[in-house]
Amino acid sequence: MAMMEHSPFRWLLPIAVLAALVVAWEAAVDLNNLPPYVLPSPLAVMETLIKDRVVLFQSMLVTLETTVLALLFAVIGGVGLALIFASARIVEFSLFPIAVILQVTPVIAVAPLMLIYLSTDTAVLVCAWIVAFFPVLSNTTLGLNSVDPNLRDLFRLAGASRWQTLAQLKLPTALPYFLGGLRIAGGLALIGSVVGEIAAGSAGQGSGLAFRIVESAYRLNIPRLFAALLLISLAGILIYAALSLLSWFVLRRWHESEIGGPA
Repeated sequence: MAMMEHSPFRWLLPIAVLAALVVAWEAAVDLNNLPPYVLPSPLAVMETLIKDRVVLFQSMLVTLETTVLALLFAVIGGVGLALIFASARIVEFSLFPIAVILQVTPVIAVAPLMLIYLSTDTAVLVCAWIVAFFPVLSNTTLGLNSVDPNLRDLFRLAGASRWQTLAQLKLPTALPYFLGGLRIAGGLALIGSVVGEIAAGSAGQGSGLAFRIVESAYRLNIPRLFAALLLISLAGILIYAALSLLSWFVLRRWHESEIGGPA
């Protein structure tokens, strides 16, 4: 089992399963003679992806830009607020429930409200930020509060200042927690962007991939709908892979979660 986990061939199994599903999909369409507006074949989706590549890839860049910006703002706000929480527990007790409310409120219910008060691009960005903010905040706060009490006492006995304790003890302890939350937030930021774009697309506005999905559904252009959905999935894989690589690069030399190579 251990050999299988470290084998370079461990990726062949999911690739083989994915290939089998695509073959089964193609066979189901051909055998049942399904029209493209009911279920397009994988070949038809790829042809549409090539034919409409300019529009689709421009939309993909719009969605990725919104996702990255939302993730950046979530990191700035989440880490900043977590540092305040760690230094003043009364602030944490006062504000953390509000952050929980933001997390548990369905973003699909918030998106139409954002579109009333904000421009389309800003509303989509806010929707993406709302769902990405909480994982960064909660994981970073957990990390900052997970310092070994013995090490904290050692720093206190050594006469370390609050800034030295923060920089040399609390932040290194919180770093794996933060990076774990960042990986979660990356996928959620993409979901928030898609939800915001769908709400904007329902109002006839937008230019991201989710807008193309809404547009294609209205026009019964189902192959383009599947092509846009495929690009959203690829964007999610790209974001997760990039954040996993970042986590491995930062932690590979000293933290047990990443020693031995990226997962």
